[in-house]
Amino acid sequence: MKNLKLSWELSSNLQLQSENEVIRCTAFDIEQNRFFFASSANFIYTIHLSSSQNEESWGKSPSVPLVETIDLDPDDSITSLEYLMEKEALIIGTSSGVLLLYNVDDNVTEVVGRVEGGVKSLSPSPDGDLLCIITGLGQMLVMTHDWDLLYEISLEDSDTCDQDIDSECSASWRGDGKFFATITTVQDSSHKKLKIWERDTGNLHSVSEPKSFMGETVEWMPSGAKIATVCDHKEEKKPPSVVFFERNGLQRSSFTVNNGTNSIDSVNNLKWNCNSDLLAATVRMESHDSINIWSFSNNHWYSKQEIRYLKQDGVKFMWDPTNPNRLISWTLKGTITVHNFIWITAVTDNNSVALVIDGSKILVTPLSIALIPPPMCLFELQFPFAVREMAFWSFKNSLAASLSDGSLSVVELPDIDTWQDLEGEVFKIELTILENPTPFLHLTWVDSHTLLGVSHHGQSQSQTSYIHELEIVCSENHIPGVVTCSGYIAKNSNVLSLDKNLIVIAIASNSVKKHSAFIQSKGGNIFEYTETSSLHEYNNLQFSQSCPWMRVSPIEEPGALPSFLLFGLDNNGKLHVNQNIISNNCHSFSLYSNSQNQEMTHLVLLTKQDFLYIVDIRDIVSGQTEVKHGNFVPPVTINKRKDEEGKKFIQIWEKGSKILGVVHGDESCVVIQTPRGNLETVYPRKLVLESIVNALSQGRFRDSLSMVRRHRIDFNVIVDYKGWEDFLNSANEFVIQADNLNHVTEFVCSLKNENVMETLYKNYLPNNPNIKDSKDVNNKVNSVLLAIRKALESQIPESQQRELCILTTLAKTDPPALEQALARVKNIRELELSESTDPKRLKYPSSEESLKHLLWLSESESLFEAALGLYDLNLSAIVALNSQQDPKEFLPFLQQLEHLPPGVMKYTIDLKLKRYEKALHHIFQSGDSHFPEFLQLVKNNPKLFPLSLQLVIEKNPRNQVLNAYGDHLSDTKLFKDAADSYLSCGEFQKGMKMYRACNDWKGVVTIAGMMNMRKDEITLLANEMCEELQTIGKPGEAAKIAMEYCKDYKTGVNLLVSGREWEEALRVALMVEEGGMVEEVVAAAVECGGGLVGEYEEGVEKVGKYLARYLAVRQRRLVLAAKIQAEEERVGNELDDDAVSEASSSFSGMSAYTTGTRKDSTASMTSSTTSKRGQRRQKKKGKIRAGSPDEEMALVDHLKGMSLTAGATRELKSLLGCLIMIGKQDMAKKLQRSAESFQLCQMAAVKIASDAMGCEIVDEERFVLEVYVKKLRKELLESEEFSWQSKVFVAP
Repeated sequence: MKNLKLSWELSSNLQLQSENEVIRCTAFDIEQNRFFFASSANFIYTIHLSSSQNEESWGKSPSVPLVETIDLDPDDSITSLEYLMEKEALIIGTSSGVLLLYNVDDNVTEVVGRVEGGVKSLSPSPDGDLLCIITGLGQMLVMTHDWDLLYEISLEDSDTCDQDIDSECSASWRGDGKFFATITTVQDSSHKKLKIWERDTGNLHSVSEPKSFMGETVEWMPSGAKIATVCDHKEEKKPPSVVFFERNGLQRSSFTVNNGTNSIDSVNNLKWNCNSDLLAATVRMESHDSINIWSFSNNHWYSKQEIRYLKQDGVKFMWDPTNPNRLISWTLKGTITVHNFIWITAVTDNNSVALVIDGSKILVTPLSIALIPPPMCLFELQFPFAVREMAFWSFKNSLAASLSDGSLSVVELPDIDTWQDLEGEVFKIELTILENPTPFLHLTWVDSHTLLGVSHHGQSQSQTSYIHELEIVCSENHIPGVVTCSGYIAKNSNVLSLDKNLIVIAIASNSVKKHSAFIQSKGGNIFEYTETSSLHEYNNLQFSQSCPWMRVSPIEEPGALPSFLLFGLDNNGKLHVNQNIISNNCHSFSLYSNSQNQEMTHLVLLTKQDFLYIVDIRDIVSGQTEVKHGNFVPPVTINKRKDEEGKKFIQIWEKGSKILGVVHGDESCVVIQTPRGNLETVYPRKLVLESIVNALSQGRFRDSLSMVRRHRIDFNVIVDYKGWEDFLNSANEFVIQADNLNHVTEFVCSLKNENVMETLYKNYLPNNPNIKDSKDVNNKVNSVLLAIRKALESQIPESQQRELCILTTLAKTDPPALEQALARVKNIRELELSESTDPKRLKYPSSEESLKHLLWLSESESLFEAALGLYDLNLSAIVALNSQQDPKEFLPFLQQLEHLPPGVMKYTIDLKLKRYEKALHHIFQSGDSHFPEFLQLVKNNPKLFPLSLQLVIEKNPRNQVLNAYGDHLSDTKLFKDAADSYLSCGEFQKGMKMYRACNDWKGVVTIAGMMNMRKDEITLLANEMCEELQTIGKPGEAAKIAMEYCKDYKTGVNLLVSGREWEEALRVALMVEEGGMVEEVVAAAVECGGGLVGEYEEGVEKVGKYLARYLAVRQRRLVLAAKIQAEEERVGNELDDDAVSEASSSFSGMSAYTTGTRKDSTASMTSSTTSKRGQRRQKKKGKIRAGSPDEEMALVDHLKGMSLTAGATRELKSLLGCLIMIGKQDMAKKLQRSAESFQLCQMAAVKIASDAMGCEIVDEERFVLEVYVKKLRKELLESEEFSWQSKVFVAP
């Protein structure tokens, strides 16, 4: 589905030396781009053409031709001409048989041979080593480039032959030069044969069957697959046909040369282009000659172009040897024309209609309705003559076609929605009335009644181009729904003459501005044609080179006037957008829109590597294209474990495919044609998701649901695009629009507690403004299902489908609400059993169907348990039977339940279903006889104790429950709670035991008093408790028992001293005043104070050592890290991303002294090994290993761990108070100063370590401990950390 468009053409004239002189033959020099023309007057004209590689130079006038005379006999003339690259000279054959070698540069002519009968044709082999000569006597001579004769063979089957020396006859070589083909006559017959000859020996390789070949034209395809010939069918009164043969001489295929009603005199000069994809021929008719061009696709030959000439012009042509889309023609009088063609898509931009040109027909296929593979189509438009150029106005479905004879046809098609009724129709289109018919190039609609076109006038070097503005008027009334082609009149409302150096190569309508179009000249300059019929050059909008493929994309910018982007694709694959180049390897592109006002939203780009990219227009406008897509060349990924969903491109499976177009809106597809001609449709996930979100933002739930189902998109998109909370408000509208409860059921089954817009489709829609984040997805499924269920009940009439859909919402709830679902099934079953005639019964599915639906949605065991949970044994049996369970397994159990009392039956079912709270209620309601089961259930499930205490009110049963509860609490080491439980049921002995177990001596002696124990028993108990408290490290509590219950004050004071409660010990010693206890307390306090002073002074030294070590380790780590970073930067370009990642992770665990390696095994430890290593480190925490990876953090943790604890500060404050009371102020002052110094040093060291972590360089002058100590002393001395100090000894 592509058309061959004439992009531009240039003409020039050879000034022949005489009036009757005509061009007879030509040759071409590929190296120097020189054309040689031999005339009937034996003149050689040499003209230089621009290089095929330099596109821009073709706009310049050709150089002045060089004219040289070949000295021949008066009755001799040039009949054949070829350029030999090996000799860098022309080989000339004459009618008398002379072979001349003419050196153009030196103007030297040399006779190299002579043949009898004259030279009919010269055909050098592709490699230039051999030269095939066909003589007028029907002899074929093959010579080397040194003019040695290899062999001479007679072409004809008979010994005598009479051939016209001026007839067209030549040998055609295969591309590799191993074979060549000729057409020869058959003796005593008008038919001819195709003969294939071997290069080296001259042996006949194969011969075709006799055919009615037209002339002796034969052309071997450069690729070598086919040999093209022309067959005449005048005897059958049929037009001629082009017939293709294989190397073995067998006919392969053919097509008819049909030029409408005109009779064809001959078809000759068959020529393939260098790519073998275009075949051209000169078709001579009674009234005119023409050059026809065909292409092959999908096993069909399309007639793509017809260029007409006057009969007397005697036109001939050749293809450019290096440019497959450039054709050079010339006339007998020396008019040389260069035609440059481009392939364009046949699919229109806005409404995706394929308009394929095939001679005088246009094959019409709307891709939005049906993707019909070519050459088939929906309907045809038959024009009077071959179509050269066409334009389509999508807003009114108006088609304008410029025909090969210069006439114009306009046709208006009905709305696309009605085109299905036109299937198979062929509409004959009438001509539009047009003054001065002329062929138009770049025909373009600028509005519904105005056409723009480019024409050429003049056949000289000063050829002028004109822009025509045609006003289209219809004199007849248009009938809706009918193809209208009559009554159209085209008036030349304006003709604008262009500068002779300005060559128009593309025109694109500007839909942003009324009556406006952009015109591109050769070189990439952009002009705007406006409604004032003037041409204005855009100085700030130019392509850097010619872009034959140009598109205007209207874009929408919020808060701004309508704007546009101008896209252009040049022959080198560079995609230009305005003045920027966004891709250097673009093969084809198209624009897609899902906007209601036709603004383009996405660029669809296919690269030369066959990667399809979808680019947001917003990214192009904001300049983010390079950031997101680079140069549209995917990176080479070694790690194949990367997520495929993250790819930003689609790889097209067939090389050389091209984008034909897109189907806009909800269809969101890209139509691609492969080199073979077949069509493929691609639905890029990004475009599909954009269309779905666009439909959802417009409230079109039915369309979005259809797209989700068709493209297998996750149904959660419908809920997540604006957040599930917003969907709850639209649930009613969703259910109404869905209109198919099966689709709703499918939607319900797909819901999950996940925001797919942030996970699965995050990379496809990163910047869509319609998408909103959802904060909490844990309640999404249940909330949405509830909203859908309510919507079904309120908006949809009762029906079987509705009931099944409601059951689905219950079954898919998390956890499944199977009991509610079965309750609905139970109601249906009760209606069935009641044999009610209520019409409502018919609106529900049968209970069996409902159960099967639930079994399809959930596990059979879960549904059976849910049925049991309803305590309906019959329903449970039905569920078990429908789930195909073994009756031997469930029937005995159900029968056993059936014989139990109702309460016990429910209790048994609850136990099976592990619903222990309900079981407890049911067994309690079954009476006192089942209290043992009640108590055992509580014991087996201790969580039921609080509920059991609420249920049991009577004293004796309640005491049993409390006693059991106390036992459970005792087993779980909750001794205090166990004591409360025992005391509540009067078990004092057990309660006292629990108090003793939790070392609550007050509770123990209290309970002993309540039990009326004797005084000696309480004293004994107190002594035992005193020893136990000393053992567990609570000397203060033990001292209280010794003094209050044992009256042993000396032991009490000793215990207070050992517990560092200095002030209390001094108070009690002074109160008792016996046995020198005061002196003992004073001596112990002084001794303790001296010991603490030594410890704090030693601690200050340790803090300094640890801090110095930390700073040294930190400095060495930073130096090593810098070296590693420098090494990584040096080898960064040699490593792939995964290797760099692994190397970085390996280095991150190294200390200044590590011996770790960079092997992959280091970075790929198993999780179990890592876990065990972590456990070992936890066990060794507190130890500092020099040179270990954890040394730095271990030093910091150790410094933090040296801080004064709350117990230490409390002991310190008590000791200071005691020393002051006993008159040891000097000792107290010294103790406070040393403790203060230690605490400040420790806090300053931690602060230094924290600051050093955030620095890249360890500054020795900055991190000084004394400086930090002074600073912290001013800031923290009055803080809570130093509240233990006595204000009396605080230094100024």
